[in-house]
Amino acid sequence: MKLLHAADLHIDSPLRGLSRYPGAPAEEFRGAVRRALTNLVDLALREAVDAVLLAGDIYDGDWKDYRTGLFFGSQMQRLRDAGIRVCMVSGNHDAQSRITKELRLPDNVRVLATARPETAEYPDIGLAVHGQGFAERAVTDNLARGYPKARDGYLNVGLLHTALDGADKRHALYAPCRVDDLVARGYDYWALGHIHSRQVVRAGDPWIVFPGNLQGRHARETGAKGATLVTAHGSRVTAEHRDLDVVRWDHLHVDASRAADVADALGLAVQGMRDSVRAADGLPLALRVSFTGPSDAHQALWRDLDRVDNEIRAAAGDLDDIWVEKVRVATTHPVRPDRFDDVTELIGDLRATATAIRADPAALDKLVRGLPGLRGIGATVDDEGIRVDDEAWRTRVFDEAVDLLAAMVGGETPEPRGGA
Repeated sequence: MKLLHAADLHIDSPLRGLSRYPGAPAEEFRGAVRRALTNLVDLALREAVDAVLLAGDIYDGDWKDYRTGLFFGSQMQRLRDAGIRVCMVSGNHDAQSRITKELRLPDNVRVLATARPETAEYPDIGLAVHGQGFAERAVTDNLARGYPKARDGYLNVGLLHTALDGADKRHALYAPCRVDDLVARGYDYWALGHIHSRQVVRAGDPWIVFPGNLQGRHARETGAKGATLVTAHGSRVTAEHRDLDVVRWDHLHVDASRAADVADALGLAVQGMRDSVRAADGLPLALRVSFTGPSDAHQALWRDLDRVDNEIRAAAGDLDDIWVEKVRVATTHPVRPDRFDDVTELIGDLRATATAIRADPAALDKLVRGLPGLRGIGATVDDEGIRVDDEAWRTRVFDEAVDLLAAMVGGETPEPRGGA
């Protein structure tokens, strides 16, 4: 038996931030998510799988028009024409409370219930898929505990959209559960969704897998994206990742500690860009470049930000299929003992000012909402999909900025904080 497990398709989700950057290949990138879904169906047909399992977030919220649903339906019809079944659950982005439009899907598609766990049995191939979708966007109950025990004589698969007790801190803690909760069901494979990076949580007895999303949509979703091909021979199950993305995102961290000046730093960046292009498997590459580390080039890099940005973009023009999304300088002064007395007072003043702002919620809110990465002063989501209307998030991102500024002034290494 062959199954194809995918999740987090986010059909018609925009690749965020492209419109803000001159020269961005917006047209080339705009259809990337749809083309990745087409690749998924092509793979299912090529491998002649018995079923496709979709673990939530098929859509990216309510449709702007019916074309989103029509496109998904047309791809499911291709699977129907080949006799391939589809079993799916809704995730937080396509919960019943969020999708107001509806189209009838082909009869090969089984959408599992949202009120309670449901089992789809396929006796002819010996497959039982257990799952429950999201009725509301914010499901905080442990859904896995209500899933039924494994059915005798079947290959048992659990289909679940879950944060799995915080498997990735960048994602909301929806339908949290523990690995022990999943193992206790006695299934052969758990097809999970919600986490956008591929994670093999457990490699057998049972397999527990997040396949990641089909297509990276911004600079926080880097690397190869795709789905998991599951093969079962009796009780022996194997799982293999397959790349399906059509545009690759990467974040190049250039260690500038070896750079004596801007020219050295740029040379290191260009070499890293070449390596990133080679690692992109021939796909168009959207690249963020960050200069990091204590460096003798620190002051010059910060002083000549425009030159650095333009030099990097010019170098990208000499390479094939690469677009530089953003250039960031996050270097620090080299650590030298004779500098400590000179900067201690300045850093003290900086932290005193920061403490005063942090204690004033209105001032902090105004400052964070004015950051250039947000879509205007009234925005609640930044270009990478992070919500900024949460007080804890605003406080943390401000603290990170203060730490970074102190590091740039004094050569400190900021303490790492949790992801956004």
